[in-house]
Amino acid sequence: MKRKAIGALLAVIMLAGCSGEDTGSFEAPYDGEMNHVHGMGYAGNDKGLYFASHIGLKIYRDGEWFETTDNFHDYMGFNATDDGFITSGHPSADSELPNPLGIQRSVDGGETLEEIAFQGETDFHAMAVGYNSHDLFLINPAPNSLLEAGVYRSTKKGESWQPVKAEGLEGEVTGLALHPTDSAFVAAATSTGIYFSEDAGESFQALTAEGERGTAVHFTEQGLYFGSFGTAAALMQYTGENEALKRLNIPALPEDGIAFIAVNPANDQELAFYTLRGDAYFSEDGTQSWKPLLQNSKTQ
Repeated sequence: MKRKAIGALLAVIMLAGCSGEDTGSFEAPYDGEMNHVHGMGYAGNDKGLYFASHIGLKIYRDGEWFETTDNFHDYMGFNATDDGFITSGHPSADSELPNPLGIQRSVDGGETLEEIAFQGETDFHAMAVGYNSHDLFLINPAPNSLLEAGVYRSTKKGESWQPVKAEGLEGEVTGLALHPTDSAFVAAATSTGIYFSEDAGESFQALTAEGERGTAVHFTEQGLYFGSFGTAAALMQYTGENEALKRLNIPALPEDGIAFIAVNPANDQELAFYTLRGDAYFSEDGTQSWKPLLQNSKTQ
């Protein structure tokens, strides 16, 4: 009898311990709608594909969806890095953080944020971060305590800034990208096309034809992926060394376009994109086949 009683007691203690761990987790399974995504990327090493939404982070990992259980911030200018992410945006209604967020860093999946610069001053919508270098490249929309309005870069992780000429960059900028390790390479998606720089943004050249709109840019070590829209949505791969352009296979996107692109740094055959109308697709075989992650903004 004593052995049975002790065994039962141990089982209760173990269940209580497991229950406590689950309750304290910063992530929970998610099944629902996800609107107003402002960025996406593989944040940290093998931590999953993060979607920065209007109401916090949603994560796709190993075929399942998760959401954070706190810090439902409106993340803008979101960029995944090798140890987490760097972002701008606005705090959630119940947060004590100043509004806007300025530039913040997280290395624990969004559970905590650390200020880099401009907290309470500026919301950066157009911002790029080197995945490994953590260099920054951004458009400052209005004067703040350090910068006039304009284009700037930082190779000191936000401790100091240099103005950038950005000659040849035309149209309204909707997306920026920085090479993971070599910040001489910068790309921009604008209302008039896709633009590419090899001199840290001092000058840009167009990669798309006249009349084609740029919708998304994303760098890997090997080259640039970009989304554009001429008569239909397109996903392209550009290699700067030989100036080669390759059109990649994508699902039919009627009256839609690619808003964000993410390639897994650990496996370049795994990539995903999010569309302007709120769908998302995922490929594990280098764009040969795709499966939906979001349809009509609903998780799949």
